[in-house]
Amino acid sequence: MTSKVYRIGVVGASSLAGKELSEELSESPLAASNVTLLEEEDDVAGRLAVAGDEPSFIQKLDKSSFEGMDFVFFADGVDSTKKHWQEARRANASIVDLTYALEGESEVLVMSPWIDEALGGKASKGTSPHLGTQAVIPAHPATVMLGMVAARIQSRFPVRTIAATVMEPASENGRAAMDEMHQQTVSLLSFQDVPKEQYDAQVSFNLLPALGAEAKVKLRSTAARIQSQYATLSNGSLPELALQLIQAPVFHGYVASVYLETSNPATVAEVESALAGDHIDIVTDESEAPSNLTAAGQEEIMVRVEAVARDAEKGTRFWLWLAADNLKLAAVHAIACAGELRRLRPSGKVQ
Repeated sequence: MTSKVYRIGVVGASSLAGKELSEELSESPLAASNVTLLEEEDDVAGRLAVAGDEPSFIQKLDKSSFEGMDFVFFADGVDSTKKHWQEARRANASIVDLTYALEGESEVLVMSPWIDEALGGKASKGTSPHLGTQAVIPAHPATVMLGMVAARIQSRFPVRTIAATVMEPASENGRAAMDEMHQQTVSLLSFQDVPKEQYDAQVSFNLLPALGAEAKVKLRSTAARIQSQYATLSNGSLPELALQLIQAPVFHGYVASVYLETSNPATVAEVESALAGDHIDIVTDESEAPSNLTAAGQEEIMVRVEAVARDAEKGTRFWLWLAADNLKLAAVHAIACAGELRRLRPSGKVQ
């Protein structure tokens, strides 16, 4: 498809997700677009940033900001999205919500074109955009990771069971969560009390399946979101996902330990062959194991496959170790979702 010139707004351009998205747009099929960086905060507006490959000043967000825009990506907080998305809607812009603020809104779809493709188009019609679709929520990065892996293997070997322990990085919850983890680390090394405003718990040097009652980071809500999105997008084509989400003491990158059982015996090589394709990088025993460090800056989901019964030629039980850069994966996947909406918007408003 030839590139067309669109007008794109990125709300929350100075956020971690917004900065990553702005950078990825310059390498995407939407690279020829005119990108406007937007922020609510007065102290951020006016700062010099990068939109695509070009330096650009962040503009103050107001009610007229969305006029003439084709796409608006919301990448800041939930409150900001809820406050402004109707303004973008009234301006007839296609909306891509990376904040999950629009969950539960009528006619707003959760979608993943990657999982849909891996399932051979068997995803629910309720997750496919149509002419009346104006707003979509790209699936959570962990949903994409787990859904892609299960769907790819399912295409060759029916999957009976999938269970995952997913490690959540601080950056998934924004700069405030990252700053608090950093401050906790510094405080602990200095034998001082740790701040707990975001997590209501010590997360530095620690692994937790649940956070404090007053935590602003909602670990259980995120786990429920991943499972719900997985079920919606698989549309009964995949087995139920058993999931445990763990808060990890890392700043960036998802890692996941996945147990998967197939109905028919397969070799590790056959499972790797089923997984191979766009968006997945197979890592063999001869290479360094996937980790949040090796995944940093990579667009692909890194996967290593091991048989539970290592001495058997074929088996039905496998361990998978996954890693992905959560911010980059979210940005690239969100752009892919916008690409699906673009098919319904054949020409931009800027000629």
